Amino acid sequence: MVEIKNLTKKFDQFIAVNDLSFSVGEGEVLGFLGPNGAGKSTTMKVITGFLSPSSGSILIDGNDVSINPIDAKALIGYLPEGAPCYGDMTPLEFLKFIAEIRGFQGQECTDRVQHVIREVELQKVCMQPIETLSKGFKRRVGLAQAILHDPKVLILDEPTDGLDPNQKHHVRELIKSLAKDKIVIISTHILEEVSAVCSRAIIIDAGKIVADGTPEELESKSQYHNAVNVQLSAEYDLTKDLSALTNISLQNDSGNSFTIISKNGQSIFAEISEIAQQKKWPISELYVKKGQLEDVFRSVTQKIREGIE
Repeated sequence: MVEIKNLTKKFDQFIAVNDLSFSVGEGEVLGFLGPNGAGKSTTMKVITGFLSPSSGSILIDGNDVSINPIDAKALIGYLPEGAPCYGDMTPLEFLKFIAEIRGFQGQECTDRVQHVIREVELQKVCMQPIETLSKGFKRRVGLAQAILHDPKVLILDEPTDGLDPNQKHHVRELIKSLAKDKIVIISTHILEEVSAVCSRAIIIDAGKIVADGTPEELESKSQYHNAVNVQLSAEYDLTKDLSALTNISLQNDSGNSFTIISKNGQSIFAEISEIAQQKKWPISELYVKKGQLEDVFRSVTQKIREGIE
């Protein structure tokens, strides 16, 4: 388990991380979300021991990163922002170098390197200098070094940054397979990443936690949770037919496309469907919308920013 207790990180008078507390268990994929400057990367760096906390503690499987740094860091695989690598090395040379630093020798070293090259699909470029690789391949080299020693805890800062859609899909599938017996923490600002791979998400802003839950729980807080989308095949005034319903609001998205929003988040589909049949709406589509994580993200981060200002 990873346990973060009252973690604070200051740079002079600036508080980058402000009294964070949370824990992550084995098999969990935690999405760590926040706008630019929210404190995501700083938190990752403190958890991995790259930066020292101003106060608070980080326990990795019971090992305090500040008190037992070697034991704690041995359990961590870390992909930092930007995936820094030695540009004059090839991926094969770089990964062999990392494996030797991790203490692997002989055939075990060779096997580890070849295994991660296959896992992140680096075969085609493993003999090219890293500085000549695309941003996406550099990112994959960084991911390979993070998982090379089969760490118990995997911390990934923007793992799919710079990858094309096919590469993103592959990396996300890899993360999901790795998560079966690991703890994975992903720092990202890409909200689709959360729905694709995360079992839980924490949103931070100004160094504080502003939301914590499963993607579904967070989406349920959206104003669009249980909203009904109506696509009409001809012009029709819905306002009159819906005027008796006090628990909804009507939003015209464009032309003959409307969203009927449930003010209390309760299901309204059956009610809307019955009215549509009675009034013979010229419907081409009628369906329930999912709550939008983007909507929740904007809402919770805007609140704390308004409080700061």
